[in-house]
Amino acid sequence: MARIVLASASPRRQELLRRIGLADFTVRVPDVEEAFPEGLSPQETVKYISREKSQAVDAAEDEIVITADTMVFLDGQKLGKPADESEALAMLTALQGRHHTVCTGVTVRLGSRMETEAETTEVYFRPVSREELLAYIATGEPMDKAGAYGIQGVGALLVEGIRGDYFNVMGLPVLRLSRMLSRFGVHLLV
Repeated sequence: MARIVLASASPRRQELLRRIGLADFTVRVPDVEEAFPEGLSPQETVKYISREKSQAVDAAEDEIVITADTMVFLDGQKLGKPADESEALAMLTALQGRHHTVCTGVTVRLGSRMETEAETTEVYFRPVSREELLAYIATGEPMDKAGAYGIQGVGALLVEGIRGDYFNVMGLPVLRLSRMLSRFGVHLLV
């Protein structure tokens, strides 16, 4: 099997690779500004940034580079990581009682060959009181997460349901990634 490079500092993405049987990989964090052209759809946006991250990572010809970019969108507007607790409260208040979209762009690159796809998951938040939101923010969990929540942690208590790939909401759609890797000769179940 080709050597795998995960171009991400995300501990969640590293954990998910291990969960699907890719325990032997190298981490190289790309140094790229996450800027994108105006007018792109949510799916086009995450694909664009994922490709930019891939191109920012040096790799040998026999290394498969995996990059991803996950964003949360509410009514078509991007919700990034909150700058402070008041911004986290504003984001979570806007999300409560509604549905939003989580999009992840994934790029797999081997030499000059590169494929990029996007996964979309709809997430439904239950109605939440201000006191509950403040208690969640006090855990510190929202501060490094797009949309100010993590579905894999205490933030799961805010989620009423999802439609789509759960792992996409964590930051890496593993089924889509496995299908992409198979086209590069990496078969995870064989």
